[in-house]
Amino acid sequence: MVEPGNHRNVPYREALFQLVLHIVVFIFFVFDRNTHAIKLHHVVFFLEYTLTAGLINYWLLPRYFYRKNYLAFFLWLVVLITLAIIVEEMVLEQIFFADTRGKNFPGIFLSLLYFMPVVIILVGCKFGWDALHKQRELDQLKVAIQESELQFLKSQINPHFLFNNLNNLYSYAIEQSPKTPEIILELSAFLRYMLYECSAKYVSLQKELEQMGNYIRLNELQIEERGQVEYNVIDIGPGHLIAPLILIVFIENAFKHSTGSQSDNIQIVVQVKMEGTSTLHFHCSNSYLPENNTERLDRGIGLANARKRLDLLYPNRYRLDIEKSAQQYQVDLYLELQTPQAV
Repeated sequence: MVEPGNHRNVPYREALFQLVLHIVVFIFFVFDRNTHAIKLHHVVFFLEYTLTAGLINYWLLPRYFYRKNYLAFFLWLVVLITLAIIVEEMVLEQIFFADTRGKNFPGIFLSLLYFMPVVIILVGCKFGWDALHKQRELDQLKVAIQESELQFLKSQINPHFLFNNLNNLYSYAIEQSPKTPEIILELSAFLRYMLYECSAKYVSLQKELEQMGNYIRLNELQIEERGQVEYNVIDIGPGHLIAPLILIVFIENAFKHSTGSQSDNIQIVVQVKMEGTSTLHFHCSNSYLPENNTERLDRGIGLANARKRLDLLYPNRYRLDIEKSAQQYQVDLYLELQTPQAV
């Protein structure tokens, strides 16, 4: 995000840049192997070029060129350069070189050849400065838009998760199941994690996996004796960070479609392990019966949400493989994880 005060620093930085630029250009302008001296006419002529470049930089460019009024820009540019040449040939040349160069007009081409290099350098550098500043603003805007989109996507997860689990809680409450208090306790703990610890862009991988285990136990209550759920964490050490709730979406999808299509023989396997020093391999597979599945497995708010968040948070740093067979749905996600030093 844009830091407070950055825009106030831009004029100061630009003024310093222009000062250094003008000094350097002036040194090259007055350089003479024979005299090695700065004379009054050098200063006066350079001031005229500086004034011309300044009018182009701070009047013509912002008022016409940047507003895409190119015809007016080029017309005023011709007028400005013509006036500058007239002042140089009819005033300054007559003052400093009345007996030599001031006697004859060398022609437009030679006048431009002597006049334009300095102006082109000053205007070109100003144009480049403005382009870099504009690109910086666009980059900051892009980051702001991405962060807003991430917050929007993350905000979708909470009601989506809550909606599904409140339905389960309602079913247990209707049946007056003794597991209802346990479900409320697990749901409360997980919602606390979502509300208070998932506001950051990245969270501790170990903490996320711990909450993922709580989430699996919460959903496992739906299965009871109708099947089996396996959850394995292998070789996960400290120090890695991950985007919060990005893996849980796939687990939610697995429970949703297994329990929604099967009355027994439900099989759900979740495995998380490290491959190398920074690549996380997340595997989730679930059984399902296609004839009883009312929704396509690759659709839904959660899965589409996860794909978008992966694109935003892990561009070119993840691989998502999804395989569907006659009775099994399998997800393999490879993530190049962040470390606290890299964030």
